[in-house]
Amino acid sequence: PPPPPPPPPPQEDIFIIESYRKYVFKIVKRIFNLDTNAFNEGALDKKTKELLGLVASTVLRCDDCVKYHLESSYNEGVTKEEISEALGIATLVGGTIVIPHLRRAHEYWEAIENQG
Repeated sequence: PPPPPPPPPPQEDIFIIESYRKYVFKIVKRIFNLDTNAFNEGALDKKTKELLGLVASTVLRCDDCVKYHLESSYNEGVTKEEISEALGIATLVGGTIVIPHLRRAHEYWEAIENQG
């Protein structure tokens, strides 16, 4: 026969886990709020901020972040030429190690344009 199931965790462990979950959720919610507010119109327009986000994300080699900023840039009316120029700056700043991310970014931009 199979062994008996383990006993449930002590009540204080459940409290700690639940408190931690609420804390993490609160932090993540604040980060998303900060992100949303940072990309609102200000001294820089949204389009410029998205291009800055794209460059930073490319230099940091975060493909998911690059995709996010490509989609947002497309929605802000950024052109293919502007994307290419921004990615060129990212390559200059980030060095040759970002070239694979650059290639994927161009492929993803093409896919976005083909859907639109």
